Amino acid sequence: MSFEAIESILQAEAQAKAAVAEAEAKARQMLTDAEEAGKAAVEAAGIKADAELAGLRDRAQAQAEAEAEKRKAALEQEKAQLKARAQARLEQAAALVVERIVND
Repeated sequence: MSFEAIESILQAEAQAKAAVAEAEAKARQMLTDAEEAGKAAVEAAGIKADAELAGLRDRAQAQAEAEAEKRKAALEQEKAQLKARAQARLEQAAALVVERIVND
């Protein structure tokens, strides 16, 4: 084998080693970039989920407050009706007592 052939083979091996090293470096960089992108995506999803949860919590709180106000109004109305009936019965009872006292 000639010296030029050996030199050509050595040069080809060196180029192959350099190409492999470059490919490995590129693969490591791609892996690092993918991991960083994945972490960023997870963080963004977490932030979005937190925001959505806060919105749901606010809407649920508003609905609960509205429902509580409706129930409070209904109870106040029922209370007024019961009070009116009690007042009417009290007046009837007083009239009955007065009638019995007067008739006795």
